[in-house]
Amino acid sequence: MALPSARLRTRLFDIELQSPFVLGSGPLSYDGHGMIRAHKAGAGAVTTKTIRDDPADNPFPHMAVAGRDSMVNAEKWSDISGEAWVGSEIPRAKDAGVVVIGSVGHTPAEAEHWVSRVDEAGADIIELVSYQEATLVPMIRHAKSVSRKPVLAKLSPNWPDPFASAKAALAAGADGLTAMDSLGPALRIDIATARPLLGGSRGEGWLTGSAIKPIILGHVARIAAAMEAPIVGIGGVMTAEDAVEMLMAGADAVGICTAPLLKGIEWITKLNDRLEALLEKLGYASIAEVSGAALANLRGPEDMEKFGFRFDPGLCTSCGACVRSCAYESRTLEGKAMSVDERTCRYCGLCSSVCPTGALTLER
Repeated sequence: MALPSARLRTRLFDIELQSPFVLGSGPLSYDGHGMIRAHKAGAGAVTTKTIRDDPADNPFPHMAVAGRDSMVNAEKWSDISGEAWVGSEIPRAKDAGVVVIGSVGHTPAEAEHWVSRVDEAGADIIELVSYQEATLVPMIRHAKSVSRKPVLAKLSPNWPDPFASAKAALAAGADGLTAMDSLGPALRIDIATARPLLGGSRGEGWLTGSAIKPIILGHVARIAAAMEAPIVGIGGVMTAEDAVEMLMAGADAVGICTAPLLKGIEWITKLNDRLEALLEKLGYASIAEVSGAALANLRGPEDMEKFGFRFDPGLCTSCGACVRSCAYESRTLEGKAMSVDERTCRYCGLCSSVCPTGALTLER
């Protein structure tokens, strides 16, 4: 597979990445071979499955789709041992040129067992992950006391105040943030059997993919606007457009996990190709130019100024989506002739949002 173009190269801390896409900790990075596959497909960095004292025993089944481009999963941490990771899998990935992020969890005691060994095995960056917010700060403090490698603190949208958690993590010495983990607990039921789709406790798992992207974008933007620290924005990035959104919200690199799981590891190559074309179309010369581009537009008060509509009959397919979505029956479409009753229109904007071709857009 061809290497990503120079336009896509970026830096995370002082480390050059061949692309902004970071494969998050998950099934595709199950060992060194999986990490090498992702690197060859164009990932800028690859995160190990989370290393703990004991390998995981996952329930059966532990992954299922949850609507378009989303998943629920009850998968746990790495199902191979920490000894295997530090003894062979991380060195194997490093020998192949992978930028390795070593994921360590989930307790202070396990951080004491593994951070220094993951560092010595060759990981370029340490990522700390915990299911319990209170344990993250002591894990960070220990990691910074034994390693000079950059430390990423992985945040969870399930915690009461992720913004406060980000501040606490940086105050404890974290060099950057991974924002964020999966959302849950989540449940799907097979209506033919009345049984849950997953084999986890109570049938529950964690939600990933496009369904959580708006939530994660909100957290990333709020953190990026207030804190000076590198951010790997992960959660719901399925397309190049999603990646640009995540970057514009303030991420420095873009985490992916569900997308290559559902679409194949080659999807990373396609993401790189499409992202390069999209950056050129939007007029950005580099990833650094895109990062944080939307933040200045997110700092104002509520926008109470009405907008106008622009309609291009040449793009209209007469599908009627704009008419059907109007709760106030303000919009009509006869063939490709459109009109709106401004007396009843509430300027909610939904009509333009559902237009599949861009024929109807907002004009400010």
